Amino acid sequence: MDNIQAIMAEIGTVLNKVRKKDIAETAESLAKGKRIFVVGEGRSGLMAKSFAMRMMHLGATAYAVGETITPSMSAGDLLVAVSGSGTTKNVVWIAEKARELGCTVIGMTTDEQSLLGRCASKTVLIPAATKYRREGEAASIQPLGSLFDQCIHIVLDAICLEYADIREVDNSKAFRQHSNVE
Repeated sequence: MDNIQAIMAEIGTVLNKVRKKDIAETAESLAKGKRIFVVGEGRSGLMAKSFAMRMMHLGATAYAVGETITPSMSAGDLLVAVSGSGTTKNVVWIAEKARELGCTVIGMTTDEQSLLGRCASKTVLIPAATKYRREGEAASIQPLGSLFDQCIHIVLDAICLEYADIREVDNSKAFRQHSNVE
């Protein structure tokens, strides 16, 4: 099997274990929420930011925590917190702070019992390998958290599709939100 086939097989194995109801419930929560904030570090943070961008294309008010134009959070907002291990200090701290502010926290992690998992209002389990290769994690030929990052990207895109269906946003509506100065 070549590397592309091997990576695709790993992704398929993980995604087949993701609870489909979590995707639908997350999209419903996001559609009912006021504003959407995302947080993550490293590659996971890049996946979170790509999700915020796509949610903006779908008409949501979405922000990435830490950006200069990100406003303060308040009750009724939602935070999508992404951490493979569920122990990334900054992600956990922001999730805890968001809960104190009255926000709904959706944790995206490989470990529901992690600090992030326990802090989250709802956890979406992505049973992929992380950089720690802990007991019980999926096997992976890929370095570090690549498998988690690939799978979280696809899961977040699936949430976007559900959200678009709920909000009745098709490609032409989304395209109107896409940058026109590139």
